[in-house]
Amino acid sequence: MGILAMRTKTVIDLFCGAGGLSEGFRQAGYHVLAGNDFFEAAGETYAHTHREARFLPNPIQDYSARDFLKAAGLKPGELDVLVGGPPCQGFSVYNHQRGLHDERSSLYREYLRVVDGLQPNWVVLENVTGMTSAGGGAAVHAIIQGLKSLGYDVRAEILRAEEYGVPQERRRIVFIGNRLGLPIAYPTPTHGLGAKGFVSIRDAIGDLPGLQNGEDKGVQAYAREPQSDFQRAMRAGSNAVKNHGAATLSKINLDRLYHIPEGGSWRDIPFDLLPAGMKRAKRSDHTKRYGRLSWDGLASTILTKCDPHWGAYFHPEQDRTLTVREAARLQSFPDWFEFKGSRTDQYVQVGNAVPPLLGRAIAETIGGVSLSYGEPALVAAE
Repeated sequence: MGILAMRTKTVIDLFCGAGGLSEGFRQAGYHVLAGNDFFEAAGETYAHTHREARFLPNPIQDYSARDFLKAAGLKPGELDVLVGGPPCQGFSVYNHQRGLHDERSSLYREYLRVVDGLQPNWVVLENVTGMTSAGGGAAVHAIIQGLKSLGYDVRAEILRAEEYGVPQERRRIVFIGNRLGLPIAYPTPTHGLGAKGFVSIRDAIGDLPGLQNGEDKGVQAYAREPQSDFQRAMRAGSNAVKNHGAATLSKINLDRLYHIPEGGSWRDIPFDLLPAGMKRAKRSDHTKRYGRLSWDGLASTILTKCDPHWGAYFHPEQDRTLTVREAARLQSFPDWFEFKGSRTDQYVQVGNAVPPLLGRAIAETIGGVSLSYGEPALVAAE
């Protein structure tokens, strides 16, 4: 008589970018079978960091569901979870002309097309919260109705990444559904009110080597022993610091930065040094532009470039902006996770990613529901 052995659950990641969701699901014990993205540098990173998976380059429109099944070695209905984050710029609050007219806003239909062909047991789709207001929330309704028409029960909720151990204020709408008739649950927050304290910027990046403006020493040794549980977790499997070079700030930005204390912002800059457009701003506007981070606080939402004109991306005490590695830490990417391409490409990959710790929380919750309600997760082993 055989013994019972745990079956490894499987996942495919569409619009995978560098692989934040894939990494989160992998940390939760899932086997990542395949990923797809059109961004060449992100594909290089994904292939390097997810060697167990088959990476399919080029736009998703180039592939049929059968292509994904072939890459994963599966038949329709055998995949446990299909995850994805269609490009979201059309819905972003940083796109002031956002809406359904933006062609990037319709890529969720490609996700639905692949769902129809793969018939995964579970689906997870992530996007920016701007989706709830753009077009009157039409895309949210279309995604829910589209999944329901394919036989899925589905819900959508806004999750806060910082409530799951990510040292960053980040809000994302997450759709979760299944075709198994199982309950749909969202992860219980582990940090915040009534739970652990939030992971601070000091907890996140306080052990990384110091840098001058524009300085890049290549691969570096760690500056000190880890000082927090978060740092220890991020350093597991790594013996050096990569992707840790400082971009070069212009003289005018250095002059501005000189006046900004820890936790300060554009309001601390003398009027004559402000950018022309910001000289007309109200004190209540642009609250985080030209912000210097606070060691004991959370980071602003990590975007596709750490440009001080976009938000608070100055280091708490060093006169420079955040490095790719620091941004990756604030997204909860482990240090062994090396980003490929130009520095600009690396910032884009980090900013577009789902924080792995948020992905892990979602994955563990789905896995817990599956086990609790008897979805086949155990198989007989000889």
